[in-house]
Amino acid sequence: MIRLSAITPSGQVHLGNYLGALRTWATEGTDEDVYFISDLHAMTSSHNPQRLRAMTREQLAVLVASGIDPASVCVQSDLIRELGALNWVLECTCTYGEAARMIQFKEKSLGRESVRLSLLTYPVLMAADILLQGTAEVPVGEDQLQHVELARALARRFNHAYGDAFIVPTAVVPKVGARIKDLSDPARKMDKSAQNSVGVVFVLDEPELVRRKVRRAVSSAEGIANLTEVLVSCTGKEPEDYTSRFADLKEVVAEAVIEELRPVRERTLELLADPAELDRIRQEGAERARERAQHRLNGALRLAGLR
Repeated sequence: MIRLSAITPSGQVHLGNYLGALRTWATEGTDEDVYFISDLHAMTSSHNPQRLRAMTREQLAVLVASGIDPASVCVQSDLIRELGALNWVLECTCTYGEAARMIQFKEKSLGRESVRLSLLTYPVLMAADILLQGTAEVPVGEDQLQHVELARALARRFNHAYGDAFIVPTAVVPKVGARIKDLSDPARKMDKSAQNSVGVVFVLDEPELVRRKVRRAVSSAEGIANLTEVLVSCTGKEPEDYTSRFADLKEVVAEAVIEELRPVRERTLELLADPAELDRIRQEGAERARERAQHRLNGALRLAGLR
């Protein structure tokens, strides 16, 4: 059974990404699963090409450094020919009304005079990501359930109209993991693309920078709860009551975070310093994903009358 998950290179990987997703992918994933960097999805709004390339390479290194099987990791754009072909077939299966109903499109386009067409159509590309790999389960948050439902609808519609080409995937909402909030504003979650990163701990932050960010965490009840969540996630142990000793809590959390991220940070920097090795990992991951996708794409093209 194949499961597929993705991370978008809109910014550096942060502590919340690692504790809430990457660490679980590494410990619970199988060699059949697919974990990819969705660099094509990062183009639905204005982007810097050099930064996109850099963030894609960095995220690839972080995923591997986190312990995820390198054979299960790939970059979305390395399959752009296969995805582009299937994306067109699925766009010819999807209706405008289905795409326009997507909640994220409505939210991100609200109040804007002009948005990229890709913001409307990227859920169809997401469906292509899922169906091309023969995905059976898609672990997603509740904000992505609608997109997986679209993939299910398109798979069923194509299969009914032309013949069985696709597995109809199932959305799976994972058990609640770490929900790490911004240290400077616990009302919002950590965000890779946050304009103000003072409360966001990134995986590649130097230890002293991690320590400074934790020390600046707000001392509200929500701030204490957030730091406690971080501590439990890093150590696996229930902490003592630090309510009256907030400074002590910060020091304990800072050390726990530094030690949790240390091996990931060190391995990531090693990979980034060895471009040839990172390129080899990327190429092998692409070849494996492409090999698994090719027969499914050829079957869909044949059934649709294009072969």
